[in-house]
Amino acid sequence: MSEVDPSALMSLAQELRRSLGDAAETQRRVLSVTGSATSPDGLVTVVVGPRGQLVDLRIDPRVYRRPNAGALAATILATARAAVEQAVEQTRELVDARLPKIGGLLASGAQRPLGVRDLMRAHDGDLSRVLDAGEWS
Repeated sequence: MSEVDPSALMSLAQELRRSLGDAAETQRRVLSVTGSATSPDGLVTVVVGPRGQLVDLRIDPRVYRRPNAGALAATILATARAAVEQAVEQTRELVDARLPKIGGLLASGAQRPLGVRDLMRAHDGDLSRVLDAGEWS
């Protein structure tokens, strides 16, 4: 097992103090994140908040020229997914910029630490597992 570099440990402690000092500002910024996306045909625009909640939905009146409820629903869902992905990316960037860099402390051969995106995707995977297993009832 390799030894931890004391200067890397001191650097980590300083970064942790900085991260804790910035926590309220980071939370405020994360809570103000929005993601937006427009469908390829430009007929649907979706805006979501930091938790993926729908904040705004704009549907161009031109969709009524060729009514197709199924296609409209699919377009809304795809556009909402793109907006959520944008919000997740913004959140990841905000949080990653404020988290300590621990690479110098990892022993050689250790797996990389999980990032915010990995944790969010793990949650999504858990949600699917829970829903598939019927554990939500």
